Amino acid sequence: MEGEPWLNLFLLAILCPLITGAPSFIPCPDENLSIIGGRFAFSEDGSTVRYSCSEGYYPTVRIRLCVRGRWNPLPKKKLPECQKVTCPDPRGFENGEVYPYQRQYFVNDTTNYSCNSGYDFRGSGTRVCKVNGKWSGGTPVCGRNSDLCPDPGIPAGCTREGHRFNIDDKVTYRCENKFTLVGSKERVCQENGQWSGTEPQCYADFTYDSPEEASEGFSSSLKSSLAVSQQHEGKDQYGKQIHVNIGGKLDIYIALDASASITKDDLLKAKTVIKTLIEKISYYEVSPNYEILIFATDVTRIVSMRDFKSEQRNNLLEILQRLEDYNSKGERTGTNIALAYKSILESMKIEQLRNKEDFKKTQHIVIMFTDGQANMGGNPRPWVDEIKELVKQNSPSEEENLELYVFGMGDSVNAESINDLKTDRGNEKFFFKLRDLTELQKTFDEMIDEGSSVALCGLYRDYDDETDSHKRYKYPWLAKITVARSNGKMSNCIGSLVTSSFILTAAHCFRFDDTPDRITLDFGSDNKGIKVKNYILHPRYDVAAKKKMGIPEYYEFDVALIQLEDPVIMGVGLRTICIPCTKETSGALKLSDREVTCRKHQEELMSGETVKASFMSVVDNDIENKLITIKQGKWRDACVEDAKKAKGINATNAKDIVTDNFLCSGGTEPTVDDVACKGDSGGATYVVPGNRLVQVGIVSWGVEDLCKDTRKPKPRSYTRDYHTNLFSAEVREFLKRYLGDEKLGTPLTFL
Repeated sequence: MEGEPWLNLFLLAILCPLITGAPSFIPCPDENLSIIGGRFAFSEDGSTVRYSCSEGYYPTVRIRLCVRGRWNPLPKKKLPECQKVTCPDPRGFENGEVYPYQRQYFVNDTTNYSCNSGYDFRGSGTRVCKVNGKWSGGTPVCGRNSDLCPDPGIPAGCTREGHRFNIDDKVTYRCENKFTLVGSKERVCQENGQWSGTEPQCYADFTYDSPEEASEGFSSSLKSSLAVSQQHEGKDQYGKQIHVNIGGKLDIYIALDASASITKDDLLKAKTVIKTLIEKISYYEVSPNYEILIFATDVTRIVSMRDFKSEQRNNLLEILQRLEDYNSKGERTGTNIALAYKSILESMKIEQLRNKEDFKKTQHIVIMFTDGQANMGGNPRPWVDEIKELVKQNSPSEEENLELYVFGMGDSVNAESINDLKTDRGNEKFFFKLRDLTELQKTFDEMIDEGSSVALCGLYRDYDDETDSHKRYKYPWLAKITVARSNGKMSNCIGSLVTSSFILTAAHCFRFDDTPDRITLDFGSDNKGIKVKNYILHPRYDVAAKKKMGIPEYYEFDVALIQLEDPVIMGVGLRTICIPCTKETSGALKLSDREVTCRKHQEELMSGETVKASFMSVVDNDIENKLITIKQGKWRDACVEDAKKAKGINATNAKDIVTDNFLCSGGTEPTVDDVACKGDSGGATYVVPGNRLVQVGIVSWGVEDLCKDTRKPKPRSYTRDYHTNLFSAEVREFLKRYLGDEKLGTPLTFL
């Protein structure tokens, strides 16, 4: 290569990576990157350094990004350090006294408040500085209560202009230096005596919302307002309410930031967060429509609102799988928040053009997940304003039909710019700043208070510890059934709570002379003394029906319902199991209205030649889960054939013994199944398709009882168990007759 030596070297530096295929990423030097009093760690590809400190401290530099061989921000001679977290200055408190009076307030410092004579106190009289840089409790206020609106107070770190609080009077807020105002900068006294907007808060760079605070602000509404049939509903000062009118529709738009500052690991976590959010919403008796998009420089739609509403593209499980499969961030890794909102606006316009009347009745929810560092596409605020205007033009009240949430994640959230992208009303919270994606996951893990979501079937908690109360949470549907016989003996069975008024069990648990007063139910130590009103056997159950065919005891339609004297009050340790072919179970399976058929339930729950399932086995106070595979396809015939090996049976045709109204389990092929024991009869045979339990059968009878010496015997190849099939048309009709009758308690909606 001819020419000046320096030019040759320069050209080589440019050309060599292209010729050899070397990566274009230029590494940054690793000198001078430490922190005083804390830790730092490189990302897997070396492009990011993150700093961390012990609880109660924050790093003066949180993150460095390697850009073209240079760190941003550049390391300086003075190393970053871990400093103590402080809370905003509370000394702006008016018309009273705050003590102790300090220049700064650190974690665990306590402040106390009192009013001057003639003023009334409200709020928190004592507040503690928390590790996330926020004060506990509510803003203390000393007011005279003589104006239309109450004194709105001065949140810690704020200054306020405006001291008149009558109709149309305004107050404005700003935060001290180095703090960002989150909430409403201006609030107006309204005719109803309430202030517009949201009480402001002052956030430092290190301030964040705890998962508990974010869950309270955002998700406590979902646990009370999306469940149509809840026994208890409520709303606290900060609880969000998402209103879905009867006959109305719910469109949810979810946008996920996948820009360069979001690592591959972060992207994986973020996808899990979205899946959790959708799963939690699916607990309720609403069927939202979804648009899910992932954005960086460009926008990728996992599913558009239009496609989701089409006949072919609205299967949530398929869409969640597509989200799971998305793993390509590509080369265009900017942060174009504006384009994300523009894309959502375009979809909304399409929906409005397709059906204007439907659009008017629709509740629109937009949820943005981002680190807040927009670096292209311009200001997203105009697109957000257009979304608001579009909904407002088509709805009688924008406030009732549009909600814009923003979740800021990570070390460098631009809270000030994000604050302009959310809904701002009603002392409700629409912006949440989380420390990281793990904290965001915790927020959605806590979205549903399962203790109050009593109408939801199939919920359970799988605790590792073995305390009695926590054990009960694992199988909250299970009822121990004891029948006292006239000869003084006791007969034991199991049943499953399927509505607040009915238990599902086996017909053979009862004899013709049994009476309701001889039946005792045990739902655990906190739910004893529940009385039985009646028990009802399937009309076609007849144990002697095939004696002449060499089948001394015949168990087809071995199903019964126990009706309770009074409906039970449900909670974490007492709730219903799902049963197939009901609308309630459609929610558990994440099936939209267009997909709701009994055949679809069967396809979702019973696909494959073997189906993993379970039932519970009870001995005194010990309850254990037994694992089985339901044999179908090529495995079923052998399973049915082994019925002829049961003691006393002389029938030649196994299908006379075990009809299609039975499910079959047991044996050692293709897996070794657990075996049912005497006393397990009537229990739920269930599957777990996601995070909800669905009963598909009832434990009925078996070829051989191996449980004389142990409750978990070693099975043999022919030790089969047979379960009443809840997909049987005759069984479904029987259940519908009683469980679907609103005169007999809270009914299920059968398909």
